[in-house]
Amino acid sequence: MNNRGLYVGRFQPFHRGHLKAIKEILKEVEELVIAIGSAQYSHNAHNPFTAGERITMIRLALKEADIEYSRIWIIPVPDVHLHMLWVSALEGYTPNFQVVYSNEPLTRRLFTEKKYEVKKIQFFERKQYNSTFIRQKMLKDESWKSFIPKSVVDYIIKIDGINRLRDLARTDYL
Repeated sequence: MNNRGLYVGRFQPFHRGHLKAIKEILKEVEELVIAIGSAQYSHNAHNPFTAGERITMIRLALKEADIEYSRIWIIPVPDVHLHMLWVSALEGYTPNFQVVYSNEPLTRRLFTEKKYEVKKIQFFERKQYNSTFIRQKMLKDESWKSFIPKSVVDYIIKIDGINRLRDLARTDYL
């Protein structure tokens, strides 16, 4: 078993596919660093939620799923818009890790070039468990709650996340 893994995502919003990935990764590592990418972005249609809100969503979902929180690190990481520096910058924000879990081609390439072991994540019904798809459902007032852990649904409603997304989509001309 590897000591510590890394899982990078924007989590806009955190959904059941993310939760399933975390559960699967935790079968292989003792601890998991969840890096919240694009942490500096919020309040636009592509990134409606703040880093703090995404941390809260993840914590609520982990608690709801009875995942031992002592095994998890949640770290917000701002984007570095120079690919050659991105891994080094991320390493500066996170505790050490030995293996990276990602399906995103650029992320995989950048970590591979830095000699990390990179493993693919088994997708869980990818067409449905996709944040862009879920945000579109929210915008169109279609059923979206079944794709997200109940505690996260309640939180999004509490922070008026649907109306925020709709207001931002009008602004961004989505």
